Amino acid sequence: MSQFFSIHPDNPQPRLIRQAVEIVHFGGVIAYPTDSAYALGCHIGDKTALDKIRAIRQLEKRHNFTLVCRDLSELASYAKVDNVRFRLLKGLTPGPYTFVLQATSEVPRRLMHPKRKTVGLRVPENNVALALLEELGEPLMSVTLQLPGDEYPLTDPYDIRDLLEHRIDLVIDGGYCGLEPTSVVDMTDDTPVILRRGMGDVSLFED
Repeated sequence: MSQFFSIHPDNPQPRLIRQAVEIVHFGGVIAYPTDSAYALGCHIGDKTALDKIRAIRQLEKRHNFTLVCRDLSELASYAKVDNVRFRLLKGLTPGPYTFVLQATSEVPRRLMHPKRKTVGLRVPENNVALALLEELGEPLMSVTLQLPGDEYPLTDPYDIRDLLEHRIDLVIDGGYCGLEPTSVVDMTDDTPVILRRGMGDVSLFED
């Protein structure tokens, strides 16, 4: 049976944030709000929690997870970012974007694309998510909370609890999230490629 925390979307309660991070540290899977849809998250180094998320989402082994970071400097620890890319990212973070970049040695091998050695990273514009990341002190390994066969991600924390209360460890009610996932932009080459159009405005990457 999962726990259920109601955390204020503008002023997250420190006590509840600490308790949520403890659950992550002890191998728990959490559902938490972002600036796009709700996400499933777990500790970056926890293979058992990763496998639990894969089972919930019915994801194949090659599916790329996203490292959700608290700021751009943390993102740059896990991805190879030159000056040109850094300036571009600076204008778009925090925000509803996932960027595919070359991974650094800080990223566990199982989280990288097996051939390209890339990883997805993002910095959300959501107070609850940022408070979790600040307390955790490292990225959350995450994926959009969209169940198999559903057209859209889950947005209501009470629905999430009803559907997943026996499969995850914590549901955070941080208010309503949008229906759309992030926009995904591949920035591994000199010319960025839009892989998915979501909440974030991608006109900057279009000809």
